[in-house]
Amino acid sequence: MTRTFPGRVDVAVVGSGPCGAAVTRTLGERAPHLTVAVFEAGPQLTPTPGQHIKTIRDPTERAEAQRRSQGTGPAPDGRSARPGTYLLPDGYRTPGEDGLPAAAMSRNVGGMGAHWTGACPRPGESERIDFLPGLDALLDEAERLLNVRHDAFDDAPFTSVVRERLAVAFDSGRGTDRTVRAMPLAVRREPDGRVVWSGADVVFGEATLAGPRVSLYADAHVRRVRMESGRATGITVRDLVHGGEHEVAARAVVVAADALRTPQLLWASGLRPPALGRHLNDQHQVMHAARLRDVTGPDTVAGGASSGVNWVPYTDAEPFHGQVMQLDASPVPLADGDVPVPGSIVGLGWFCAKDVRAEDRVTFDHTRTDADGMPAPRIHYTLTDKDRTSLEAAHKAIRRAVEALGDPLDPEPITLPPGSSLHYQGTVRMGESDDGTSVCDPDGQVWGTGGVYVAGNGVIPTATACNPTLTSVALAVGAARHIAATLD
Repeated sequence: MTRTFPGRVDVAVVGSGPCGAAVTRTLGERAPHLTVAVFEAGPQLTPTPGQHIKTIRDPTERAEAQRRSQGTGPAPDGRSARPGTYLLPDGYRTPGEDGLPAAAMSRNVGGMGAHWTGACPRPGESERIDFLPGLDALLDEAERLLNVRHDAFDDAPFTSVVRERLAVAFDSGRGTDRTVRAMPLAVRREPDGRVVWSGADVVFGEATLAGPRVSLYADAHVRRVRMESGRATGITVRDLVHGGEHEVAARAVVVAADALRTPQLLWASGLRPPALGRHLNDQHQVMHAARLRDVTGPDTVAGGASSGVNWVPYTDAEPFHGQVMQLDASPVPLADGDVPVPGSIVGLGWFCAKDVRAEDRVTFDHTRTDADGMPAPRIHYTLTDKDRTSLEAAHKAIRRAVEALGDPLDPEPITLPPGSSLHYQGTVRMGESDDGTSVCDPDGQVWGTGGVYVAGNGVIPTATACNPTLTSVALAVGAARHIAATLD
């Protein structure tokens, strides 16, 4: 870490989350001669940059790290964000629309990768990007960078029971890659059983940030991408520690923020392709909980995991994705003296694919600014009849899952407010051709520019229900490989 900003680099990466880390790591492996600087608007939370906050064992220190991730603006009235994130103070709903009242972001080295659940399912059926050659190879590479395992919690109590019961309820008629299975997770297990969740530190890799040609700057807010004759020439960055703005020349710039702040930076930089900010989509989310029936004693392995995670994959016939977790405690109060068998309480989350429309979008203008003085976002977002039908079907499916597992802990499933998934996509979407419906090409380069790339969940062009991180990291790898070949 340093406060001496460079005058010139080959590649400037804006954002230090898993996608910014994937770009940096790939450039280091593919083109080690290139100089790369990563700029992050938020603070460094852990001694190793980008670690997951669950690596902080002291609860007080962990809570402080979460607080430091929660931005610089005032807390919104009447709405609460989960720890480590912050909400849009205004502009989250346009009158007459549903909006995204729960839309949240984090601001720290490692981005949302410091707070996420580590779920890394692969997209299937129409979730896949059919015009992108080599998608599976990119997903394989993303699994390597994220350290994804498919059996991390197979020794958790009753996880096989949960999987078998869900399979009976859901597997009929599904393709072989869409049957119920363990959730792929970005995690490793230490010999003592301790769980270490992958953050951006794992994606960066130890050798990347230790190398002489890569540098990381925390508390460094990028304000503009500088352009000349349609090509990137660098960035303008504000030092949030000592004040002042600096110009950093670069041959390529990768904007790897999130689905709201990436289009914000492009817009502020005068890069405004017709699709910028459009096709915004969230995954509306349904929650339920169950208590396993007919389990009577501990099904534990010495040193084993306490909580299993299973997956009901998306299909076009059932356009939602189920994440099923065995919980350490009941999410609802139990009767006094009722102590459940470990592993017998199960939380279920069903994520629904959005009916993707250009009308759902984030916009910016010069009349409103956010706490950083950047153009403030305004959300235009509406659930369509198709979305409401999907939600109804998800309610039925999650009830079916609970009935297969045991007894419900709540009478009915709960639909969370729009934006709760934190899986916003589409605002800088990838496209096959420059026809006005996408922001970047299949290599992640913004249409009509030279050397301006985008990375992150916002690049995903399809309607997905699965957790998007694996896919967005895969697309970031593809962008980095193109940069390495172009700047060779």
